[in-house]
Amino acid sequence: MSAPTGRLAPEELRTLFLFEALDDEQLAWLAEHGRREQRAGGTVVFDEGEAATCFFVLLSGTVTLSRRVGNDELELSRSSQRGVYGGATQSHLADETEQIYRYTMRAITDAEFFVLAGEKFAYAVRTWFPMAIHLLEGLFIGMRNTQTLVGERERLLALGSLSAGLTHELNNPAAAAVRATSVLRDRVGAMRSKLAMIADGRLDGSALHRLVELQEEAVARVVTPLKLSPMAAADAEDALTDWLDEHGVRDAWDLAPILVGGGADTEWLSRVRTIVGPADLESAIRWLTYTVETELLMQEIGEAVTRISGLVGAAKQYSQLDRAPFQVVDVHDLLDATLVMFKAKIPAGVKLVKEYDRSLPPVPAYAAELNQVWTNLVDNALGAMGDKGTLTVRTELAGDLLAVEVADTGSGIPPEVRPRIFEPFFTTKPVGSGTGLGLDISYRIVVHKHHGDIRVRSEPGDTVFRVLLPLTAERPPTPDPLPAP
Repeated sequence: MSAPTGRLAPEELRTLFLFEALDDEQLAWLAEHGRREQRAGGTVVFDEGEAATCFFVLLSGTVTLSRRVGNDELELSRSSQRGVYGGATQSHLADETEQIYRYTMRAITDAEFFVLAGEKFAYAVRTWFPMAIHLLEGLFIGMRNTQTLVGERERLLALGSLSAGLTHELNNPAAAAVRATSVLRDRVGAMRSKLAMIADGRLDGSALHRLVELQEEAVARVVTPLKLSPMAAADAEDALTDWLDEHGVRDAWDLAPILVGGGADTEWLSRVRTIVGPADLESAIRWLTYTVETELLMQEIGEAVTRISGLVGAAKQYSQLDRAPFQVVDVHDLLDATLVMFKAKIPAGVKLVKEYDRSLPPVPAYAAELNQVWTNLVDNALGAMGDKGTLTVRTELAGDLLAVEVADTGSGIPPEVRPRIFEPFFTTKPVGSGTGLGLDISYRIVVHKHHGDIRVRSEPGDTVFRVLLPLTAERPPTPDPLPAP
């Protein structure tokens, strides 16, 4: 019995490996509800992102499956095997509210297909294989929920680890500012006391005026000090100590380092002696020393506060708490913010190298999620190197894409596991040390949300993860959570 035009006979359907175990009634149902369609070579069978309305089974010809990466098409597979299928493969999942084609199928040669509407395919699968569908739904939905929960946990663990490092980084300048403020209070009080001793009537107005001029000169020297090597600074301190000892100034060894830090020398001290005379020399020098130290302490406080402000700014840049989710950003700002967060975690034996192409334009991105990508890549690189190595972060233009590379000099990724590194829950770390979701999350952020690509090449001593991002947005950004793979 021949099939009607545009239809396949049940006997022909049975020759397809997908349907060979079906009974006569099921094959007859498929033959009735399906249809035969032709596609010319070079045409699109279905396009990524469109509503998934049909399920396709190849009868003849050659097809490819591809994904969009930036402005390019990345070919995933090519086949001429009779019976291969694609299209609305997830239409049977009850909770799938957005049924879209996850990739593009293109006919390379003239091709013929058996086509079944998505809702018919869903009805057949759910009706004929109810137990299998329950198992598949449980597996699919359960894994997706687990992946979401563990992914959130991994983000929290990463944030907690980085927050601990940031707290340590903030504590150092904060403690320095507190210490400097305490010392400054004492020095200002001592400076007032010494000034009272100097100005108790033993110095005339002209001498006091010249002494104040020396004070201003001392302040100017602190602002623009001479850069001395450690040995030159030690020699200068010895020279001042000897001069002070010779002129009866007590605690010369304590005063000399401060004076050298403020750019003073023996010629300057001699000018002080000429102005005030031997009787008031020690009081004048201590007053001027307190002036120098006060300026140095204020510089230290200023540097500490600037450091704190920089760390807070980096934390805001990293978290993107006060910014829109989707924005045009300078990727270097995101990388620098992430590296600041990692500063306390980078071992002393690991050298950080930044090779930035600052001429690169800003890119449209979900900034906070890109920071999560940099966090995962940098953390993996540090874990691969241990206590010694070189971490390189590089940016460059790759055609019409922006490329970010994170490279390390660790032991490399074994060839046998390299194809699996982006799989969810796959990890080479010891039990309890990793969830296996870091690279999976990174892949989904880069590929699904930014329509870019992430690649890896690895050999012992040279592992490079390369992230490619479009310079322009291909489509309006979606505010939804990361899509399920």
